[in-house]
Amino acid sequence: MPLSNAFIHALRVVTENAALAAFDWVGRGEKELGDGAAVDAMRDALARIPVCGEIVIGEGEKDEAPHLFRGERIGCLEREPEWDIAVDPVEGTTFLAHGLAGSMAVIGLAPRGTMFDPGPAFYMEKLVVCGPARGKVDPRWPPEQIVAAVAEAMKKPVEDVTVFVLDKPRHRDLVARLRATGCRVSLQAAGDVAGALLAAITESPVDILMGTGGTPEGVLVAGAVNALGGDMFGRLDPQRPDEAAAVAEAGLDTTRWYGLDELTSSNDTLFCATGITSGHLCSGIDRTAKLDRIQTLLISGRTRERQLLTTWRARN
Repeated sequence: MPLSNAFIHALRVVTENAALAAFDWVGRGEKELGDGAAVDAMRDALARIPVCGEIVIGEGEKDEAPHLFRGERIGCLEREPEWDIAVDPVEGTTFLAHGLAGSMAVIGLAPRGTMFDPGPAFYMEKLVVCGPARGKVDPRWPPEQIVAAVAEAMKKPVEDVTVFVLDKPRHRDLVARLRATGCRVSLQAAGDVAGALLAAITESPVDILMGTGGTPEGVLVAGAVNALGGDMFGRLDPQRPDEAAAVAEAGLDTTRWYGLDELTSSNDTLFCATGITSGHLCSGIDRTAKLDRIQTLLISGRTRERQLLTTWRARN
């Protein structure tokens, strides 16, 4: 189903409403309450637009959310779903709770059956590179070789390459090896949706995303990475014994690297991210006594357009 302008506008309202609901919890140290407010607002807004879909990537078991869970039907329940839906009502709940930069409300859509279903896999090792390096790297290579290949593709020295890595104990060896090449490492506490987008945007301050983060975030952002002209690979990488057992029971292969066209196999995708607190991709909500200023990043797979749209809403 093609994406009409009215549909795209309605989808913006979904992430904007979630961001506004979460904004009330910025800096209050209550990430569960902030996330819960965003979940309720996003689900309510989705119910008001003409969408017929199923949640493939949602809050799910990991967050113990009562709504927007994997498998939940949204919209016209009497018809078969037309869309796979991926949501993250608050990307960066810790950022939200501590009043830090980089939290967003995010949603992605793809035609039904085209979005990779990771089942019980919570964690995924990911590699994302920008357009000039598309088709020129292999995720099975050592990190030193990947950095060198991206530097060559971008026609700049290794010393000017920046790699986004989540600041986790599991990445200590990766970070040490990257720094030994002479490249820059941008260590971030969270936010690998934003990290993947920054890596895919050629003119951004990030050139590569490496390391293990959330599987849902990886699938959610794949369509946007494709639309931006970047390249992406993902390998399921369980981090706990119970997750590893569930992934094995589901028959999923943890040695296989999935390519971009396997993570989302359609170009007819739409991605929306509304800033809650300001980050590299979009500004956070700016509230005055009478107005809320809201900024949303919209990426269309069909047109390969990237738009940064600002909305001013009167406060009640």
